[in-house]
Amino acid sequence: MYLSGVIADDLSAPMAEQTRQVLDKIARTLGEHGSSVHSILSATIYLADFSGKDAMNAVWADWFQAADLPARATVGVATLGQGVLIEISIVAAK
Repeated sequence: MYLSGVIADDLSAPMAEQTRQVLDKIARTLGEHGSSVHSILSATIYLADFSGKDAMNAVWADWFQAADLPARATVGVATLGQGVLIEISIVAAK
């Protein structure tokens, strides 16, 4: 499965909350299609403000079990759109 361009619903929220919202949205979507977060193989994370990486990493570490960590790339970008601090794309097994 491929999910791309997943962003938070509340764009006024800080980085940690936007990260939670994105990860929760990914989990729901995977579940609706017969997969789960345990099946995520890789993730590409785009950050509009790279100084928020520590906040994102803290949520990421809470969200994933050590045994389930997917391959990951984190990229700083100039902009993701008005208020969007984080966007995640994933590849998951079904």
